[in-house]
Amino acid sequence: MPALIRENRNFRLLMTGAGFSNLSDGIGALAFPWLATLITTDPRALAVVAFATRLPWFLWSLPVGVWTDRADRQQMMVRADIARMLLALAVVALILAGPSAPSGPTAVWMIATLAALAFLMGTAEVFRDNAAQTALPSLVHKDRLEEANGQIWSAEQIMGQFVGPPLAGLLIALAVPAPFLFDAAIFAVAAWAVWKIGFPARGAPSARTGFWKEMHAGWTWIRQHRVILQLAIILGGLNAAHMAGFTVLVLYSQEILGLGAFGYGLLLTAGAAGGVLGGLLCPRIAKYLGSARSLWVALALMPLPFLGLYFTSNVWFAGLLLFVETLVAVLWNVVTVSYRQRMIPDELLGRVNAIYRFFGWGMMPLGALAGGWIMALAEPAIGREEALRLVFLVGAAMFGALFLYGALRLRLPPAAQE
Repeated sequence: MPALIRENRNFRLLMTGAGFSNLSDGIGALAFPWLATLITTDPRALAVVAFATRLPWFLWSLPVGVWTDRADRQQMMVRADIARMLLALAVVALILAGPSAPSGPTAVWMIATLAALAFLMGTAEVFRDNAAQTALPSLVHKDRLEEANGQIWSAEQIMGQFVGPPLAGLLIALAVPAPFLFDAAIFAVAAWAVWKIGFPARGAPSARTGFWKEMHAGWTWIRQHRVILQLAIILGGLNAAHMAGFTVLVLYSQEILGLGAFGYGLLLTAGAAGGVLGGLLCPRIAKYLGSARSLWVALALMPLPFLGLYFTSNVWFAGLLLFVETLVAVLWNVVTVSYRQRMIPDELLGRVNAIYRFFGWGMMPLGALAGGWIMALAEPAIGREEALRLVFLVGAAMFGALFLYGALRLRLPPAAQE
């Protein structure tokens, strides 16, 4: 057992809550789009569900940042997981209320309801994730943040992508509602783990100056720290490109790779294996290369997996490509998250993190819509398979453009390059 987990009970509980919460997220990452394909195979409808899942990061990131700095972060995480438990049960009710093979207006209302539930679940995720990332520096010494973030990323990858997707495939094969019932139970366990954490008392909160003034204080800070703002903008582009591909990945696995639900889960697990390895190795890589060089390596490698998916029809090679994509993403995240947690004052951490995620995660719903619509618009002219592959080619081009932007504009201060 790693020393930090063994020695720090509060971190152990936080990591447990994160692991179980991400196990539920990993099950939902497969179960939601797969359920949508059981209703319709229209890529635009799938894009709507993916859009609804990520739209809360665009709508709520900024206000949630203010609320996170004001509120009890522990209670915020517990309540968010309980809310997601109830929403998972609502998806079960939707499945039981609808026909097994919906069509016409029935399919429309089922997709609309599924999108609404995905939106609400994404809203709860915004609250939980922002509170969790903001709370970590109060439980772990700043000198061990890379170690803590690496271990949390490993746990999240193991549970959310290594265990969750194939488990979801097995549960769907058992019964379509089964993964959502399991989700509800796991969210309850995550809420319990966070509730057991003994958070240290926070310092006296600064006097409240009004919601908009407090939000503006966070915006003023991030504008004065140009590197963090640039990292947020680059992350927004990276996440938009990723979501464009991920939105159609379920169709890619079905129609090009010929996979069922369990096979698709294993494909996602291959990507998660890269995240697990990345969580263990990337803190060492970042220490060896330095933060700046680590970011250049990550940006330079990011176009390659999508470019490979554009060309391949081999399931094993596709799994390897997803492995590389996730490992590289973890390298980026370990460096940038630790840098933010070290640089941002605690009293502003919730707000600045929220602004960062507004740029970084707020672009994900737009990427999801773009993925579905690129395929839908190109299909009449070049055929369904080529239109599906085109989404990955466009994503690779976006990754390449972001590498050039970073090479030209991003300059980490000397202190951050150690």
